[in-house]
Amino acid sequence: MDRLSQMEAFVRVIETGSFSAAGRQLQVGQPAISKTIGHLEARLGVQLLLRTSRGLAPTEAGTRFYERAKRVLAEADDADRTAQGAAATMTGRLRVSAPVTFARLHVVPALAGFLEAHPALEIELVLVDAVIDLVEQGIDVGLRMGSLPDSTLVAARLGRCRRLVVAAPAYLARRGVPETPAALLDHDVVIHSLAGLGTVWAFTRGGAETSVNIKGRVRITSGEGVREAVLAGLGLAIGSEWMYTQELARGVVRPLLTEWSLPPLDLWSVHPGGRRVSAKAKAFVAFVRTLLSTSADGAAPA
Repeated sequence: MDRLSQMEAFVRVIETGSFSAAGRQLQVGQPAISKTIGHLEARLGVQLLLRTSRGLAPTEAGTRFYERAKRVLAEADDADRTAQGAAATMTGRLRVSAPVTFARLHVVPALAGFLEAHPALEIELVLVDAVIDLVEQGIDVGLRMGSLPDSTLVAARLGRCRRLVVAAPAYLARRGVPETPAALLDHDVVIHSLAGLGTVWAFTRGGAETSVNIKGRVRITSGEGVREAVLAGLGLAIGSEWMYTQELARGVVRPLLTEWSLPPLDLWSVHPGGRRVSAKAKAFVAFVRTLLSTSADGAAPA
């Protein structure tokens, strides 16, 4: 490998924390990455990595080399973009992570327009509700819902929508309509265990606040599963207007306790800190912003 290739391999190892993850990003095997780092250390005459049972850690020399190498690679990328022109930056593959239901209902149906505007671009959607490591998974830009924990990620809020208590008419005909938050305790509840709300639902109305400690019989780890459970009449649930846009419009599900408010739901774009955001990642984020600003589902742009 040449010097730049060795630098890139080393930077990927530091950022992902392993030879195998770096190899996946560079599309080479783990032995090739290990061999490259060995050649780099031999060429420099210093040890750059400490290999322990708990993983990899840079030495003092490795930390200094990482910072300089990262800047050199950024300059090389800038040189390539300058030589190729602005249009050429909209080529190649864009890898995006997004929540399953939001992407299925809102992003995928509009994706044809985005691809038509950028004919040299390929897109790979990684649809997952759980939080994943963007660097390890080689994600260029991620879409995430709800509150973001403190991290090294750079985030921008794209939009916000209301959360609602929803249920299918068939369920309400069988069990009745709750008139107050406290009445939810007498109902079957489907809990989205990854949504960040837990089992305490906090409602506000005017200056009044009240909380209900929900005890649901059904817990589901994906938004898709919660949605299907509600549509099947298994019980009521908290859901965003993004999740039930069409069903709310057609009356397939009904919003409940509409005089009360739940904490709103935010949609964020995230990308690893310390990296220049590519033109294609910026274009995708702008595309999602446009989707939210032109939608009729009650979402509010950031």
